[in-house]
Amino acid sequence: MEELSLTTPALLFPTVSLLMLAYTNRFLTLATIIRSLNDRFHESGDKNLLAQIDNLRYRVYLIRNMQIVGVLSLLMCVVSMFALFAGWSDGGKWSFGAALVLMIVSLGISLRELQISVGALDLLLTDLEKHDEG
Repeated sequence: MEELSLTTPALLFPTVSLLMLAYTNRFLTLATIIRSLNDRFHESGDKNLLAQIDNLRYRVYLIRNMQIVGVLSLLMCVVSMFALFAGWSDGGKWSFGAALVLMIVSLGISLRELQISVGALDLLLTDLEKHDEG
């Protein structure tokens, strides 16, 4: 098996940082939308808003999990770099492999959240089209 250098796990750092920034932006956007829907619900009492709030609750849960798994991926990168620095090449390889698997899981959760997001927007657009026709 080929030797893993200290710089290989370091290549994942910029990717994880950008992903965490994107995940945080998604979370902050959803938080703003949830606050707005909450205010609208308390003003109007429209029960249809509750379904949207449930959808958003699930998306926030997914984003939280994306962030947790992303942070664990970053942590395993650091562990890998430490192990390689200390001369423990097998430990460095295994922890880097774990970091890659965790990143795959994080991206998979992100993909699911995007699917839900697009589905929710599609429902809103369909509703707009119905109102436009009527």
